[in-house]
Parts: sequence; structure tokens; C-alpha cells
Amino acid sequence: MPLTGTVRTTDSFPGPLTGRGTEHPQRMSVDGVLALLRSIRADTGPGRGVAGLLAHEDLPSDVLATLEDEVLRVRGTVTRMARREHELSALFSSARELAEEREPALLLRRLVQRAHDLLGTDVAYVASFEQPSGVLVIHEAVGSVTPELMGVRVPPGKGLAMKVAQSRAACRSTRYMQDHGIEHDDEVDAVIDGEGIVSMVGVPMLAGDDVVGVLVAANRSVRTFSTEEIALLSAFADHASVVLQTARLLDEAVVSAAAAEQACAELTRQTSAMERTAAVHSELTAAVLRGGSAQEVADILGGVLRRRITILDRRGTPLADSGGRAAAAAEPLEDGERTGFPAAIRAALRESRRTGQCVPLREGASGLAVAVVAGESLMGAILVDDGEIALTPADRRTVERASQIVALLTLRQEAVADAEERVRGELVSDLLGARSVYRHELLLRARSRGIRIDELRTPVVVIVDPEHRRAALRAAHDIVPGGLAGEHEGTVVVLLSEAPGSAADLVRTRLAATLGCPLLVVAGPAGTPESLADRFDLARRCARLLGALGRTDTVATTDGYAPYLALFGSGREDLGAFISQTLGPVIDWDAERGTDLVATLLGFVEANASPTRTARNLGLHTNTVLQRLDRITTLLGESWRDAEPLFRISIAARLHQLAAVV
Repeated sequence: MPLTGTVRTTDSFPGPLTGRGTEHPQRMSVDGVLALLRSIRADTGPGRGVAGLLAHEDLPSDVLATLEDEVLRVRGTVTRMARREHELSALFSSARELAEEREPALLLRRLVQRAHDLLGTDVAYVASFEQPSGVLVIHEAVGSVTPELMGVRVPPGKGLAMKVAQSRAACRSTRYMQDHGIEHDDEVDAVIDGEGIVSMVGVPMLAGDDVVGVLVAANRSVRTFSTEEIALLSAFADHASVVLQTARLLDEAVVSAAAAEQACAELTRQTSAMERTAAVHSELTAAVLRGGSAQEVADILGGVLRRRITILDRRGTPLADSGGRAAAAAEPLEDGERTGFPAAIRAALRESRRTGQCVPLREGASGLAVAVVAGESLMGAILVDDGEIALTPADRRTVERASQIVALLTLRQEAVADAEERVRGELVSDLLGARSVYRHELLLRARSRGIRIDELRTPVVVIVDPEHRRAALRAAHDIVPGGLAGEHEGTVVVLLSEAPGSAADLVRTRLAATLGCPLLVVAGPAGTPESLADRFDLARRCARLLGALGRTDTVATTDGYAPYLALFGSGREDLGAFISQTLGPVIDWDAERGTDLVATLLGFVEANASPTRTARNLGLHTNTVLQRLDRITTLLGESWRDAEPLFRISIAARLHQLAAVV
């Protein structure tokens, strides 16, 4: 039902309504006023708006025109306020969404999407700085149609985004490609042109005094971005910058907290490892002080490190094994000798001796090795097997300290062994030497070491290379309980109670297993302790005889070479006369002319009187051998090849060869 009544207008009506005829009051119905108010909200164009609505009112045309202007002004204000309310609502909503996000990558994606939606642009993207080059890189984009936009790098001083970053202020361009106020880059322009972008606006993303990035909105058609749009985009970028910076600070705080926690855990672990190392070192030191063994060291290390520990001596022989299994033995060479250590262990020990540290085994082997060194001498090695948990640096240092403990134990044991060897060596020298020593004193000294001199019946001589003599002497001490070993006149001597054959075999077997080198072992005849010196001399002369015969790696007794020894015994002067009478002319010929007829003669005898075989054995031509045999015939006579003369000549030649040695 239409409202009735009138509204009285007079000249007191403010503004443009006062004009011609204003001295006369104007009346407008309530319906007209309501229609006028509704037109402020209605989408009524200015062509028919107020005049059409108030056609039934009796109002002058100038009043209608004034009302039309006022309605349009108020309608614009209301529209702007409504749009501003919508933008602010969207801005606050976006701010809440951004504040809820903590992942920087997702924040950037949400930021670009919101900017694209708020301004209603075709494309929106964000570019951030890449340090230390100072290049802007586009990380997130919405609305792009080409893949080249993502990841494009904007060099310093180029493009709208870089201008925004350097000026720290918003920048807009209605026609970007024709905008000479912006310094262009060919590669960047090619990407922009590929996207079809015409107009764009960019605002800085600030975090304090730092520009963290640039937010850009763009259209593929000509568009002049209003001040309100730029302010809205800037406010949104400011919100996003704060949230993004907060997220990054939170991430850094989380990372710092994790690092601090990790450092605390590492400190705790290192402290525990140091305490464990100190405890192990105390146990190892106590082992040295109480005279412990290598096995005790292996057991301590194996228990602490929870893995198998093997300790080897200087020759690679296992001394101790925490696992209770046999350790790696020395590898044999083609000539029957031993290397001492397998190749992988030798290589690791060379490096360990140089650095003093644990070295991983290579060449197909696993675990660690550390050299046991005293001064410049390699005294052995410690092998550490792999375990379920890798060794820490503190664990490695524990193994390295253990190698020093093993070196100290070895030095102590060797010092004791040296003292014992010296005492036993003096006892052997007293028994075999010509010094006058009371027998009662010898008996007491021997008995204090569990040795009964009255039971030592057989002297055994061991001939070995000088570099192995000390090892042979040390091994000889442990051959049998109650035996006696020592060095006398540069020769290793073992005095045993067994029969000569058994004694020689026993010494040879035990020493060969330990030394792994050529051994000449000769046992003298059994007898009384008072005759040990004479029987030792006989065994030593027999050993020299075997060496002259080329038998340097064998076992023998003097009984097997009694004829030779008898010839070189008390009848030595008669033996020289026999050799001179039988071979004198040949010996003199060799001495005067530097020839070798005696060796040829001996080779002829050994070849069963065959010149061809003699030439082959001596490496000579057959004619040369025949010429030498003719010379021998001239010197000794035609009958020297007969059976009886040849027998005497062969004996004389052999004895002449041995006389210079025995």
C-alpha cells in the first residue's frame, strides 16, 4: 500500500537544490522519497534513473538533475564501501589461512592463488631472491600457460619484478612490452611474450629491512591497475611476508632445536665413550702391572667393543683370540717360506706403522688392523673384526692404546725371556766350555730351573741363518720340559735326554714349525754329562761336513757320518799325506795355472766315469772334458782309470774338497 503524504522542500534545502523557484516550497511524496532511496541500491542507469522515478512528482528539472547527481555520488560511495568490505573480508580470510600454514612451499602456493583470486587477474606469480647471486627466481605461478615461466631467472636490474625489489615500492605497467621506464631482458621478455602478458603490477614482500620476494599480478589484456588494487595487493603481500618470515624463523628454530638436541646427544655419547675408554685403559694398565697376557687384553677389548679381537706376534702367529677360534695363519710362498702376515694385513700394518692409527683391511678382507710397535720394531698386530655397530673414534683410540699395552707386555715378556735365555746360555756354555766351574754349583743352578744335568745325554746342534738364530734359540727353550738350550760359540745347542735320532727329529720338527726356514739339525752321540763338550764338538764338525756336502736343510746324527769324521779326526796329518801322494800333481797343476782339474776329476767320478754326463753336469763341452781328462792322464799316468786307482783317487778328491771346510 503506497505511503501518502508530502515532503516539503524550501530554500533551506542545502546544496544544489536551492535555485530557481526555491523561494517557493516544493513538495515530494513519501513514495517518491522511498523510490529515490531504493534507486541508490538499484542498478538503474543515469539515463532514466531519478527523472523516471520522480516523473509523477512536481519538481523542476534542475532539482531533478541535482537529485540525479547526488544519487550517483551516494551510489558510488556505497558500491566502493561494499567492494572494500568484500576485499577486507577476503584479505582477513587469506591472512587466517596463511597463518595456519607452516610449510614455506605451501605458503608461496597459497599466496599466489589468493592474489590471483582477489584481483581477478589472468596470471599471478611470486619471485624470490637467490643468494648470493642476487637473481630473482619465479617459484610459484597460477594461470600460466607455458612451462617456461616457472623457474625463470630475472637478472639484477632487469624487468618489473627486479625494479620493485630494488625500489622497495609497488610498480605497475599498462603495456609492459612497450614500457621504456623498465629495463628489459631478452630472455625474460621472451617468457612474458610467450604467456601473452600485457599489463602487470608488482609489490614487494618485505620482512623488516629485507626484500624476501616480489608478488606480481598480470593480465593478458590492457588493464590499468587502480590504487586500491595495488594497496590491496600490497596489504596481502605484507601479511604473506610476515607469515612467511615467521614460518622460516620457526623452521630455523626447529632446525636449531634439533641440532642442539643432536649435539647434546652426541656430547652424551662422547662422554659415555670417554668414560668407557678411561675404564678400559685402567683395566689394560692394571693388566700390565699385574703381569697379564695378550689373551687378557684380547678379552677386555672383545668385551668392550663386542666383536672378535685377534692378537698376532711379529711373525703373524696367533697369540690371543677373544672369540676362542684360530686366527689367520701366515700365508705360504711358492718356495715354502712364510710371509709372516697375509697381504691385506701387511698393507694395513705398513700404513698403521706410519700413522700410529687403526687402518681398515682391504684386498677382500674386512675389519681393522693396528700395528704393535716398540720404537722402530714391529712386534705384532691387533685385528678387529667388523661388528653390528661401527666403531666410534673413541673406540679406535682404545684399540690404538691397547696396541701400546700389548707392546709393553711383549717387551716385559721378552725381557724375562732374555734374562732366562742368558742364564740358560751361561749354563750351556759352562757345561760345554773349557772354563773350570764346580760341578756342585752347576747342579744347583740347573736344579733351580727344573733341569737335571745328569739326564742330559744328547747334544743337538742347530745351524740356521743368522737372522733366524735368535728366534730359533727362543723356540728351542720350549721344546721339552727339562731340556736346556743356549748359544755356544755362535751355534744354537739343545741338550736333551732322548736318544740321538729321536732328539734330532724332535728339534727339527718343533723348530721348522716355528721358523719356516732351512734348518740343519745334527745330534751327537749320547753319553755322560762330563763328555758333553767332546760330543758337541763332534756334532758341530759333522754339521760343517754336511754343509760342505751341500746338505743345509736336513736332520742327521753323527753316527751316519762316522767314516768322514774319523778321517778328519786324529789322523788328519796322515790324511794330508795320502791326498798329496794320490793327487799331488793335479793339485799342483791347478795351483800353478789356475785350472780346475780336481773338480773335473770329482765330477768324472760322480758321473760314473762318463765324459758326456760329466760335461752335462759341469756345464762344459764334451771336448773340454776330454781334454782335461787327457791332462789328468798325463799327470797321473795311464792306469789312473783302473778300478783300484780310481777308487783311491775318488776318495782323495772328495777329502781334498772337504779338508778346507772341516
